[in-house]
Amino acid sequence: MWITFPHMDIHKLWKIVLVEIELQVSKPIFQTQFSQSELVSLEKNVAKIGFPNSMIRNLVEMRHYSLIKNFLDHHTGQNNSVVFVISAMKQKMTTKEAGPLFSRDHETTRGEMETTARRLHIRPEYTFTSFAVSTSNQIAYAAATAVAKTPGAAYNPLFFYGGVGVGKTHLMHAVANQLLKEKPGSKIVYCMGEEFLNEIVEAIQTKTARQFKQKYRTADLLLVDDVQFIAGKNTAQEEFFHTFNAVHRDGGQIILTSDKAPEEISRLEDRLRSRFEGGLTVDISPPDFELRSAIVNIKAIGVGFELSPEASRVIAANLTDTRSIEGFLKRVSTEITARPGTNLTPEFISSLLSAKIKNNVSLEEGVQKTKKQVTPQEVLEAVALHFNVKATTLKGPKRDRPIARPRQVVMYLCKTELRMTLDDVGGLLGGRDHTTVMYGSDFITSEISTNMRLRDSVEGIKKDLWG
Repeated sequence: MWITFPHMDIHKLWKIVLVEIELQVSKPIFQTQFSQSELVSLEKNVAKIGFPNSMIRNLVEMRHYSLIKNFLDHHTGQNNSVVFVISAMKQKMTTKEAGPLFSRDHETTRGEMETTARRLHIRPEYTFTSFAVSTSNQIAYAAATAVAKTPGAAYNPLFFYGGVGVGKTHLMHAVANQLLKEKPGSKIVYCMGEEFLNEIVEAIQTKTARQFKQKYRTADLLLVDDVQFIAGKNTAQEEFFHTFNAVHRDGGQIILTSDKAPEEISRLEDRLRSRFEGGLTVDISPPDFELRSAIVNIKAIGVGFELSPEASRVIAANLTDTRSIEGFLKRVSTEITARPGTNLTPEFISSLLSAKIKNNVSLEEGVQKTKKQVTPQEVLEAVALHFNVKATTLKGPKRDRPIARPRQVVMYLCKTELRMTLDDVGGLLGGRDHTTVMYGSDFITSEISTNMRLRDSVEGIKKDLWG
């Protein structure tokens, strides 16, 4: 007997199946591969599962076919065939459910929201949907979503800290975008710590302190990125103290980010430190390889193209922070535009990653990266120590694998991190030919995308050298 489910039952059935799937896969995989899926139809025991694009559809079909089929069979009591299709989800809501924000054409309203966000210096693409979640950031994600639901009540202030490209700003902007969506009349103020300082100086010089106070102290949502920049600046700290108190007293939500925990920010006044620690302080760790792979997939789709799992892994293995990933994907997008029909193979991605870029400039255009200065000899010695070989041996003629692999890691690090020429790297390693250096560096670029042990070794050496 054939079973046909009406639309509402299909919706409920898929929600049940998704709950089951979420318990079986990692959070990044669920977020990137299942969060935008839907059960399009279930007729004559053929289930059509819809996904927003072909990349995600292919990934799920290849890796999770049996998982989905088993859950569908269990909950329907039938032996189903599963077909994967491209079908972007469409939110169906009544006018009453939607409220005034959706009272007109959805696309027009969305465009207006994005325009408002940009005017407020909020990045509209930084939403909770586009944020990949893993163990390194799940507490921060949960805190941000809680604040977005009940601003001014859940955690106030909410203080994120961590290194470059771990998602602090993304979560901060996601809260703002959610508030713009649900309460479009809210007053949102976003600034960098350095901007807050500069505006104070300008207000004093132009005698516009009243306007300055009106702007900041009446905010429903106050967002300050890199708040550590006000530390040691007496006037800025004094004004921020009173601004913080005014916003907090009136029920406004405050979200702050920094590269350090409040207790580690030098020259920060004790009264400010006490207020920063009065809400929830969350450390966001650097993304691991799995999370970086998810981030690559999400952001590639965001800039208009799709990558194979193999190509995504190459990028995730070689770039360790989100900003570098974003910048590199923009570069890939430029290549696609300049050369239509470009096949984004892992080899092509590796060649772009290996291309020379200016020293100390990240792959995101215009963003300067200040890194600890490391000498080629220090790289050589760090690699030798990690692999338990002598540095002089790496310069010698031996080519057996226990020596050749560490030597190639030296080539890779000197070329990608120190931006040395092929000839200079060859000179460091006993006068080796530039083609040998190129091969060695490219080999590691490709190999660390699939070789977990080698990837961990490279990341460990980087951490020892650059922290």
